[in-house]
Amino acid sequence: MNETPAWRDLGVDTDLCEALIERGLSTPFPVQALTIPDALGGRDICGKAKTGSGKTLAFGIPMIQNLDGVTAGKKVKVLILVPTRELAVQVSEELEPLAKVRGLRIAAIYGGANIETQIKIISKGLSIAVATPGRMIDLIERKEISVGGLEMVVIDEADRMADMGFLPQVEWILRKVERKHQTLLFSATLDGAVNSLIQRYQTDPTMHEVSAKEITVDEMTHRFIHVHQRDKVKVAAAIATSTSRTLMFSNTKAGCDRLVDRLSDEGIKAQAIHGDLRQNMREKALDRFAQGKLPVLVATDVAARGIHVDDVEAVIHYDPPPDHKTYLHRSGRTARAGTKGLVVTLSLWDQELVVKRLQKRVGLDIPVVEMFSNDDRLRNLGKWNPES
Repeated sequence: MNETPAWRDLGVDTDLCEALIERGLSTPFPVQALTIPDALGGRDICGKAKTGSGKTLAFGIPMIQNLDGVTAGKKVKVLILVPTRELAVQVSEELEPLAKVRGLRIAAIYGGANIETQIKIISKGLSIAVATPGRMIDLIERKEISVGGLEMVVIDEADRMADMGFLPQVEWILRKVERKHQTLLFSATLDGAVNSLIQRYQTDPTMHEVSAKEITVDEMTHRFIHVHQRDKVKVAAAIATSTSRTLMFSNTKAGCDRLVDRLSDEGIKAQAIHGDLRQNMREKALDRFAQGKLPVLVATDVAARGIHVDDVEAVIHYDPPPDHKTYLHRSGRTARAGTKGLVVTLSLWDQELVVKRLQKRVGLDIPVVEMFSNDDRLRNLGKWNPES
């Protein structure tokens, strides 16, 4: 017998179970198995879990199951606060199929998009708003949305909210909630400013920690390739050709754009996301990448904070990262939600010392092997043994 409980065992209703199974989600992740029963019971939840652990469904399933009907007018029943626009879109898209089963309307509300369009969406009746704090405050102050009747508040990635200086805005919104409501908070860390949020705005929360989901270097397959400047793009293209979804990192915005153009010359469909691009262009590229319509996404480290896409088969450090933390952060975009992932670092002759220092800091000792773009090993780096 499988030790992991099925959705039904957690108290999830049949129609939602069927919708989950239809999407290929037959078994709950640990964070979902831990939190769903308590959340369905109306308890406040404090979940310590990293991005990629499956927490969106951990709060989304109970939220949708416990709601009844579309809200009329400007009142929303559930508010999910997230730190970035990209995350607002992703959370909304992930929960939309389940919301549809129950006839509930969900929308992403964030800055940088046309506010009048968002006001029209709200006025048609919205059950669930997935919002960034700044735009939510703007709408509340304009009296275009009301949080007075909220039944549930979700604070997602609270630690990132704190890092980005959003907690005062989050508290401003929470103070506007009039009625008794359920509060679910998820964060990779629960200390400092996040802990003060828990103390002030949660009532006797049940604490759940998913420690096993911390990404480690052991959960990925690492390869370090010594390349030559003129052949470097061709090497990256050869690796990308053999994987369905590849995320490449460049250290600069100009480098991202240049790499996209040169990959295109090699017949590889790729798009860039970085801070100089308009928000809607970044969203479209990310959406196409998430749906599998775009095989390669090229990103800077700043833009990559908004990337939470499952099934990224390979991460290529086209430019070696500046430090070991960045290496782990980039690499963690693969090997998400329990899957294995391939991480490839391309190194020019004058970058080998940087790469070796990087390996030492993350606890790796893997040979940097010279390869040219016509090398057959590039087509299956995961199965090739660099030690042989």
